Amino acid sequence: MIMEKHDGFMKALKCRECGREYPLAATHVCEFDFGPLEVAYDYDRIKKSLTRAAIESRPQTMWRYRELLPIAGAPTVGCQVGFTPLVKADRLAKRLGIRELWVKNDAVNYPTLSFKDRVVSVALSRSKELGFKTVACASTGNLANSVAANAAAAGLKSFVFIPSDLEQGKVINSLVYGANVISIKGHYDEVNRLCAEIAGKFGWAFVNVNMRPYYAEGSKSMGFEILEQLGWRIPQHTVVPMASGSLLTKIHKSYQEFVKIGLVRDAKYHVHGAQPTGCNPISAAQKAGLDFFKPVKPNTIAKSLAIGTPADGFYALKVMKETGASAEDVTDDEVREGIRLLAECEGIFAETAGGVTVGVAKKLIASGRIPANDSVVLCVTGNGLKTLDAVAGHVGRTRDIKPSLREFEALINSEAELAAAI
Repeated sequence: MIMEKHDGFMKALKCRECGREYPLAATHVCEFDFGPLEVAYDYDRIKKSLTRAAIESRPQTMWRYRELLPIAGAPTVGCQVGFTPLVKADRLAKRLGIRELWVKNDAVNYPTLSFKDRVVSVALSRSKELGFKTVACASTGNLANSVAANAAAAGLKSFVFIPSDLEQGKVINSLVYGANVISIKGHYDEVNRLCAEIAGKFGWAFVNVNMRPYYAEGSKSMGFEILEQLGWRIPQHTVVPMASGSLLTKIHKSYQEFVKIGLVRDAKYHVHGAQPTGCNPISAAQKAGLDFFKPVKPNTIAKSLAIGTPADGFYALKVMKETGASAEDVTDDEVREGIRLLAECEGIFAETAGGVTVGVAKKLIASGRIPANDSVVLCVTGNGLKTLDAVAGHVGRTRDIKPSLREFEALINSEAELAAAI
């Protein structure tokens, strides 16, 4: 691939283990110790350019923080992505027993209703800079939707690889964009291993394989927005759903970067992790006081979090330890309860990962790991319309009548029906 003559505010790719630096190409693993590569930035230059005034003067998208996102020039994919609502959730706060609660609602992100639009817009913009014409991914659903949609809008050819037991809503949401959808008879970790082989063989831009250093950085934009929307301050507690563990580490990195360049004051904060009990390698390790996790075979309705061998699990554990945070997990029934709580209290319909986040927050607050007098932000990463199968039959029922006022009056006057309505 032809390298760019300039690389924006990026300096190099840097190994997270040994610190060796690499060119800003499509590569993701250190040749010496196989550590993951991460983008290193010129923070001195960024500090001069990225001021509060500069940010506030720009369009309300994730690209208002472009100096801290890994592209060389202007974004070419997903220019409308981000700046989703931060909702002050007073009714949910009361139900959970916390003084102040906010919901960062990426269930309404553009264009595919999940936080994955952030990472994909970065990965595809960088892929185009590096000259790729075909993009691909391994996905538990939301990433497949986003790659398919954003590739279509950018005129790129796309292949998305998914487990065969994925929710039908997410399968259709990939097919409709004309993507090549490849269904694999296996769980996500098997899909991911196959994609690593395909990436080496075909030389495509796999957003979460060879483009992973750029792709993962897009998650930081969620953290940047939280800080700005809270009035340029760091929340005391942030609860983040964990699949690979990458989002949690990047939320932490976003807070650190804003402190480093002087956009927010340093303060003590905790970044907590949330997983479903049916796929909880990171939370199980954290609760056991371990620095490493044991891979598991997923068995949960929260399919978007069903990664049994999380690529960033080690680093997620490290962040939780550094910030004095906790991890917790919830059963499928608790996931559904979390979805209902958020919907009934705040009118936000989240997918199963959102139910995990709410359910875990409830446990952390009840146990005192998040004190009742503190403030917390919940990260909701996807839309409930994508996972209808998970809650069908668990959210009440319709009450059917003929088009008759008499029948309606009889219905509401029925003691049992009235009690159910209340």
